[in-house]
Amino acid sequence: MSQQFQSLIENRRTIYHIGKNVQLSTQDLTHLIENAIEHAPSAFNSQTSRAVILFHAEHEAFWTLAFDQLKQFLPDDEAKERTQAKLNSFSAGIATILFFEDTDVVKGLQTQFPLYADNFPVWSEHSTGIAQFAVWTALAEQGLGASLQHYNPVVEDAVQQKWGVPSNWKLRAQLVFGSVESGAAEKTFIDRATRFKVFGS
Repeated sequence: MSQQFQSLIENRRTIYHIGKNVQLSTQDLTHLIENAIEHAPSAFNSQTSRAVILFHAEHEAFWTLAFDQLKQFLPDDEAKERTQAKLNSFSAGIATILFFEDTDVVKGLQTQFPLYADNFPVWSEHSTGIAQFAVWTALAEQGLGASLQHYNPVVEDAVQQKWGVPSNWKLRAQLVFGSVESGAAEKTFIDRATRFKVFGS
């Protein structure tokens, strides 16, 4: 039995210490990201996932924007310094992918298939999760490090204004990536007996 895919998903880890030492071009990376999202499955083949890909200065601008939006909620200078340092570690990479879901498509499916109306928003969340995992794994295969962040909805309005994002695109996550400057810590797992039940084996 081939273990190639198993190896790929095992090697996909959260990497916080990233840098700009990336040899792949923005064109190659864009193709990689777009291809991974296009081939990620979705319920009813709805293809609800959307993405804004920010490289270099635009990527750094996003993390500046994020701090500007967050600082109003921070209680003191110490909290602001900690948050700024954390966001600077993301800015140290080369790109950020903003993952969205198209709510117009979801609403259209709810109208078209009323029996499943309550499920389509849930299935949309499945779609974005699969797309995020597909892109993250594709980047890891190229030797790049990434971490998935969630600064929505705090940054959402500012993102829509700065990059002309349609209002029906709902921000779900931010995947920041760059070169691996130091690896991930050892991953621990809960006991399989608490997670899985197997019958008929």
